[in-house]
Amino acid sequence: MVAMLERETVDHVARLARLALSDAETDVMAVELSKILDHIEAIRTLDLDGVEPTSHVIDVVNALRADVPHHSLPRELALASAPDPVDGGFGVPSPGASAQ
Repeated sequence: MVAMLERETVDHVARLARLALSDAETDVMAVELSKILDHIEAIRTLDLDGVEPTSHVIDVVNALRADVPHHSLPRELALASAPDPVDGGFGVPSPGASAQ
């Protein structure tokens, strides 16, 4: 079991995450982060040799549709209502240019 995190450690982590924590929130986070570290220590004790790394806890099958090309909107129709078409595309202001 990991010892309870000190306030200085929680404050440091909060600063890294750019979080402003109240004293009460810092106390709660010290407990929560300590519990997380306890779980990590428990996992370290497991024999995981031969266990394949995974990105999901369960098998995800067919999560994405097939990438099949299909007809799209004709360019002329897509640009018909564009306020400032340029060279067959949408015209956008240059960085730093003021919006009109």
